[in-house]
Amino acid sequence: MQKRRLAESLEVSALGLGCMGMSEFYGARDDAESLRVLHRAVDLGIDFFDTADMYGPHHNEELLGRFLRERRPQAAVATKFGIVRKPGAYARTIDNSPDYARRCCEASLRRLGVERIDLFYVHRIDRNRPIEEVMAALADLVCEGKIGHVGLCEVTAATLRRACTVHPVAALQTEYSLWTREVEAGILPACRELGVGFVAYSPLGRGFLTGAIDSRAALADGDFRAQLPRFSDDSMAVNRSIVEAVKALAQRMNRTPAQIALAWLLAKGHDIVPIPGTKRVRYLEENAAAVATPLPAEELEALNAAVRGMVVAGARYTQEGMKGVNA
Repeated sequence: MQKRRLAESLEVSALGLGCMGMSEFYGARDDAESLRVLHRAVDLGIDFFDTADMYGPHHNEELLGRFLRERRPQAAVATKFGIVRKPGAYARTIDNSPDYARRCCEASLRRLGVERIDLFYVHRIDRNRPIEEVMAALADLVCEGKIGHVGLCEVTAATLRRACTVHPVAALQTEYSLWTREVEAGILPACRELGVGFVAYSPLGRGFLTGAIDSRAALADGDFRAQLPRFSDDSMAVNRSIVEAVKALAQRMNRTPAQIALAWLLAKGHDIVPIPGTKRVRYLEENAAAVATPLPAEELEALNAAVRGMVVAGARYTQEGMKGVNA
């Protein structure tokens, strides 16, 4: 597995593993299969695991902690704080206060069973609290050795610049894929100017870019994608043209659509680390193979030309969810 550098002292596998779906949002849990996926990921050279305290809530960190105790791999663990879940319902508030950050960090350390969190993200930004105050609190946790690096999620270039005046930001995590490319306008240039690595979540468009989802009826009961505007039947009908372009190239190159979508993203820069999520070994292996088979320049340009100008229908979150992005 190739390596990529997010920060000067944070080198990780070119492809990470998003663990969220092992706990909720995409159907029933299967801890035994999820543990097999985690073990196989290490076998494949993946050493960058992404979780958050709100996934489950807490179940995801506990599951990853169980794996880390079983395997004890040389791996970088990224987790997040800032989203406060209400028991028994998917209702949430945002808390970035210094006291809450510290309590979350210490709780995550216990659940993960580690002495230091390699990368600690602010999951969502409280627009009413100065980012400088948040970064100062996280800088204290770095000085105490409880976290190695600070990360931010779904922020604007302006917020990122302000944060970096207080303490270095190692990585910014935002959705990025063939059908979510807004970061190319401002965030990516700012990251590169400031020396901030970029972690791309949902690089397969929450599964849509694989071609496996062609209607809302294809989603299992309880799958949160059924609530998203981009996964309405009308939106998917419009967005199918992007999938068809990916599938056409996949057929020409004897690869899968997922491998094409990941190879396209990997080609966007060596400072970008996609973190596709899966709870199935066969999909993990399929995704990992994309790193070893980059797209030739001519095929990359052909794909760019094919999707250039295509309109993407539907917001990526509900109206309430969109309030948490671009903060």
